[in-house]
Amino acid sequence: MAVDCKPLKPGIETASLTDLGRQRSNNEDSYLYWEPDSDEEFLRKGRLAVIADGMGGYEGGQEASRLAVETVRQVYDHAFNADPQATLVEALESAHQNIQRYAVEHPQFYGMGTTCTALAIVGRQLHFAHVGDSRLYHIRGETVSRLTRDHSYVGRLVESGIVRSEDAESHPQRHILTAALGSGRNVVPHAPDGPFLLEAGDRLVLCTDGLWGLVGDQELASIVKSAPPNEACFRLVKMALERGGPDNITVSVLRVSA
Repeated sequence: MAVDCKPLKPGIETASLTDLGRQRSNNEDSYLYWEPDSDEEFLRKGRLAVIADGMGGYEGGQEASRLAVETVRQVYDHAFNADPQATLVEALESAHQNIQRYAVEHPQFYGMGTTCTALAIVGRQLHFAHVGDSRLYHIRGETVSRLTRDHSYVGRLVESGIVRSEDAESHPQRHILTAALGSGRNVVPHAPDGPFLLEAGDRLVLCTDGLWGLVGDQELASIVKSAPPNEACFRLVKMALERGGPDNITVSVLRVSA
């Protein structure tokens, strides 16, 4: 496994890793980390990270996640409207439309769709938007918080109090989504009411269900706190593979530096 590490502007350390898993013949996950080239644009737009987990058959899922990641990056770069949060929401809505358009033009991919979680860090402010069941975690000190809410059947059962949150990870119907980009007429991304202020030493983790379905929140936090991002990615994917790795596994780890 080769961890993807890139030279970055000061303030963040990040790494990403994706793996086919032990039971899949193709990888339907996609991810991206992006920074504007110019310092002026960087001050306005900050940093962008995106993760997506496609569905819809051998090539359909691959195309859907690729389209989602590319569309979010293009909209955030070329249609930035001074509000990072609003831009992320617009980017996911555009990705939803692009995936549906692609499916119409390529009928063999009917039913294609994808999860998508996108974050932007501008200065020390975190913004994000989300559809599906890929996740964004925030780790500070001994506390790990899931910032996204799963758009899934089991997620609804947890919110209604029918299923306990600790039982949701192993529920047999946990992979049934209630929202995905490309699926349904409209999509309403989940987004926070306002930006989240980051502190030096904070860690952020983006991951698909191929990871969180096999690695618990506390296990994830322990590894991410104890290792630099590149090593943390490797150890997390290795743990998921050792536990069977039935799905594609993708993770991005970001550490806020001084």
